[in-house]
Amino acid sequence: MPGTLYLIPTILADDTAAQVLPPQVAERVAALSCFLVENARTARRFIKSVAPAHVIEQLSISVIDKDSTEAQVQAALQPVLKGQDAGVISEAGCPGIADPGAELARRAHQLGLRVVPLVGPSSLLLALMASGLNGQSFTFHGYLPIERGPRVAALKKLEQQALQLHQTQLFIETPYRNLPLFDDLLATLHAGTRLCVAASLTAPQEFVVTDTVAGWKKRARPDIHKQPAVFLIGQ
Repeated sequence: MPGTLYLIPTILADDTAAQVLPPQVAERVAALSCFLVENARTARRFIKSVAPAHVIEQLSISVIDKDSTEAQVQAALQPVLKGQDAGVISEAGCPGIADPGAELARRAHQLGLRVVPLVGPSSLLLALMASGLNGQSFTFHGYLPIERGPRVAALKKLEQQALQLHQTQLFIETPYRNLPLFDDLLATLHAGTRLCVAASLTAPQEFVVTDTVAGWKKRARPDIHKQPAVFLIGQ
């Protein structure tokens, strides 16, 4: 019989496992010896934190990231096909959500393997929950263009979609470019458009604020430099 592929959520902020992960996650990690991970160093640290009895050197840890080929994904799943359970671990949050773990789940379904998601924090869903924006219809766009011209054009398009479809638009940025993106948001969007900035979710310094663009311009610039953040715009 083939094994099962478990999608294992991880923490969004350091030292928060006890607050954000149910005990079943640690129990499952402790029961597994095969892991397919986005980042080996991050995964080893997480595994040891929730299952300290594990001897890391005795575990099978294979890296599957955004650059992995179809052949590498297929090879990584071979132990599961042969009957061994395996866990998928992302750098942060839930595997498969804005994450290369989706390729493992996709291929596992094609191979007829059982795929089991475990409960844990997703920064996108937490941001949407806290934003007060429309949670019935929303779209996640990942990263916007780096160059300012294309980025401004993308923001205008997202604002149009948000207003015409009454659909919340979510996107992210590399943490050290958060503030330039924030500045472009205030310079580009209409005064009445609602903007939510959700940064450092689940951490002690968590910051979640929703206001109109006009309201944001009256506030102090948020301290979100080098902080993992989700940006949302809507009505």
